[in-house]
Amino acid sequence: MKQVVSHNLDLRTRIGKLGLETPIICASGTFGFGIELENLVDFKYIGAFVTKTITLKSKKGNLPPRIIEVDCGVLNSIGLENPGLEVFIKEKLPQIKKLPVKFVVSVGGKDLEEYKEIVKRLQKIKDVESMEINLSCPNIKTKKMISQNAGDTLRTVKSLRKLTGKTLIVKLSGEAQELVKVAKAAEKGGAEAISLVNTFFGMGVDIKTKKPYLGEIYGGYSGKGIKPLSLYRVWQVAKNVTIPVIGGGGISEAKDAIEFILAGAKAVSIGTINLVHPNSAKDILKGIIKYMRINKIDSLDKIVGSLKILNSK
Repeated sequence: MKQVVSHNLDLRTRIGKLGLETPIICASGTFGFGIELENLVDFKYIGAFVTKTITLKSKKGNLPPRIIEVDCGVLNSIGLENPGLEVFIKEKLPQIKKLPVKFVVSVGGKDLEEYKEIVKRLQKIKDVESMEINLSCPNIKTKKMISQNAGDTLRTVKSLRKLTGKTLIVKLSGEAQELVKVAKAAEKGGAEAISLVNTFFGMGVDIKTKKPYLGEIYGGYSGKGIKPLSLYRVWQVAKNVTIPVIGGGGISEAKDAIEFILAGAKAVSIGTINLVHPNSAKDILKGIIKYMRINKIDSLDKIVGSLKILNSK
């Protein structure tokens, strides 16, 4: 992998056993399988990307329309559309391995047994270093997300931890009422990192037709508009767990990414911005480098969690 020219600045970070040359991770869902963007992205600025979420069997996804632009972001209800585990392993993975960047496989399921089956299969594949366990997709039909309950999260992560020695990143939802409790449960279960946040529930209505814009009525809201919500949750969790937190939700420029790092994120996740600017990681990392030079900071680790809090008396 090519090194980023950073004039002796140390931009490296570590997520479990996964060592990254830069702190930028392209989020699941907006980066495809990486191969679709091969001619549009300069991969040396990216630490890793997360694949589309893989389920055991192929999924066609939700009813259209599935995505629409709204104020300060987008609403989507994709519904985990993917080719299924077998096709991923046989057709997608050989192509992904050729890309000059590390990758994380996102794993989804309707129940614990499906998660377990996928993890067992991926455990046997040497080229898969890390998995992101998606416990927070808002666009699938279920009574509740696993990550909205600490007990469910603990049981799921603990069960999957027994099946693999690979790095497990757990993707949580900002919708959890007791998010810190859920994050601690994920850590207790054996997660080596926590990724925050997924999209927030949202909907839009066409006043001309009097119908919801999305085919499934509601979906996940992402983009610039959720950044203050995401940043607060990342700060909350980062100061209450000992494992790395990957922070994201509304990042579109370097300033946003730096805010998340100051709040405690060891790496930052960029998502919706990739839909309009696939090579956004380049601009964001260059901005982080500029910030470090100006402030005479030679290592990324010196920024992580360095937010200054004025304690009121």
